[in-house]
Amino acid sequence: MSLSEELDALVDDAREDLVALCGRLVAAPSVNPPGDTVAVADVVAGYLRAHGCEADLLRADPVMPNVVSRIQGTTPGPHLVLNVHMDTMDPGDESLWSVPVHEMTRKDGRLYGLGMGNMKGAVAAMSLAYTLLARHADRWPGTITFTAVSDECVFGDNGAAHLLGTLPDLAGDGLICGEGPGWMRLAVAEKGVLWLELSASADGGHSSLAECGSGAVPRLARFVAAVDELNGWRTTLPAELADVHASAEDPSARLSANPGTVEGGSYVSQIATRAAAAVDFRLPPGIRMSDVEDQVSRIAARIPGAGWSRIKGWDANWTGTRSPLVGALAGAFREVRGAEPEYTIRLPASDASRWRNLGVPALCFGPQPTLAAGIDDYAEEQDVVDCAKIYARAALDFLSA
Repeated sequence: MSLSEELDALVDDAREDLVALCGRLVAAPSVNPPGDTVAVADVVAGYLRAHGCEADLLRADPVMPNVVSRIQGTTPGPHLVLNVHMDTMDPGDESLWSVPVHEMTRKDGRLYGLGMGNMKGAVAAMSLAYTLLARHADRWPGTITFTAVSDECVFGDNGAAHLLGTLPDLAGDGLICGEGPGWMRLAVAEKGVLWLELSASADGGHSSLAECGSGAVPRLARFVAAVDELNGWRTTLPAELADVHASAEDPSARLSANPGTVEGGSYVSQIATRAAAAVDFRLPPGIRMSDVEDQVSRIAARIPGAGWSRIKGWDANWTGTRSPLVGALAGAFREVRGAEPEYTIRLPASDASRWRNLGVPALCFGPQPTLAAGIDDYAEEQDVVDCAKIYARAALDFLSA
């Protein structure tokens, strides 16, 4: 029996332990904001230590610790980083939940509870895979570093960004992030983000003197409506992503533009002198920030008093599907699931982008069942089990290549 097959069997044997770990993680609230992950970090660190692994807590903020553990194989080799985050989204209106928010419910093949999908299911699966790999460190080369970070849900500076700034060698040679893109797909890319403030100005006056398009509010309305028409913009994906097959309905390969906030005017009987809207663009690979900004500039030029400024942004990032890291995880997926992996582009940002920006291959894979967490957050129990197997197999393949 190969080591990969042995690890599969050990994961199956540890199924109840894995489910119990999910329950302890769910019972440790870590909503961000405010982002306090002390309790859940204690659960993760305690689990690693109980299974013979060292675990350090590194923090830039007292209530946002990051768990870091490292194991060395028998001989020098590649350095693989395993990454998960411990904070969760807000549960929303808790009266709409049919199960307890901070207590795991095991029902109909699913594990329910806040964070199970995003992403405490992956935290548990990756923790189990890591401890099993540590138990057999005498049978593989290289290095594995496990990181469970804080402050990811708001893409803050106290989690992965802090670790990369503190531990220069943490970049490694490859990263597997447990951030699932939904439906057990393998995300080799993620959309870029561009936040722009659209503005419009006009001369003031009493409302009785208003004319069509004379105020800042109607000018902004024209501006926002024209920018809204950029929704659905598609382009050809880069050659490195030729194996990503996005259908016409798939939102991952098109641009989205969402005017999230609007403000303007001071009083109903006054012509507004200024109005502004903040727009969130999500950019697929092949559409750059500069492309969008060029379009917005052209629109602004047609509207008196219109202008814009960038709030923040970064371009889409990806790892080519021919990367050895992608091949390792894809092969593990085939062995465990008995099917071909489906490559996709992740919609929200993840910590994988921080590694790609350093030139390190990175991908996202985990048991999150759909695109985003929501009411009655859950993960399929079998998906959590399979992810543990896939993480372990992919690590062995990547390190041994």
